[in-house]
Amino acid sequence: MSVTLAFDVYGTLIDTRGVVGLLEGWMGDLAEDFSQCWREKQLEYAFRRALMRHYADFSVCTREALDHTCLRFDQPLTDEQKNELMAFYRKLPVYEDVPEALRALKLEGYRLYAFSNGSRRSVAGLLEHAGIADCFHGIVSVEEQRSFKPDPGVYSYFLREAKVLNHSSWLISGNPFDVIGAISAGMNGA
Repeated sequence: MSVTLAFDVYGTLIDTRGVVGLLEGWMGDLAEDFSQCWREKQLEYAFRRALMRHYADFSVCTREALDHTCLRFDQPLTDEQKNELMAFYRKLPVYEDVPEALRALKLEGYRLYAFSNGSRRSVAGLLEHAGIADCFHGIVSVEEQRSFKPDPGVYSYFLREAKVLNHSSWLISGNPFDVIGAISAGMNGA
């Protein structure tokens, strides 16, 4: 039986801190903290929407989190700057070790999936831009479930879409909430 590996995208394969360089030009030393707050608020908004069953595309959570972070850090970015950040978010860099690792896993016979809170379209664009789209058997997005990780339903949805049993699948994520969510839903997690 082959093992299926579901890779989270944002924060696992793709570096969400990739925006720091752009931010430094606008706000200097605040850029790192701004980026971290933006990411934390993005996830918080996704969690809240999932709990309230009030789904909106992950890009909406990202933009709302950006607006919040601008207010919190007293950084009145223009609409043009915010749009530039949102466009950059669709082309975030891949972590340096990811392409080689994914190719090695694929050669070993693992079935690899990208599994994300992001829309299928956004994830496909990120993977193409990073040069790793060919590593994956498919993309599974939570958008069809209209919820976000760690909602147990999205992990069940992944299993159905990948046509795999929970004991032969692993969620690989750099986000602890995601690993815990997968394990809670009966998958393996790392």
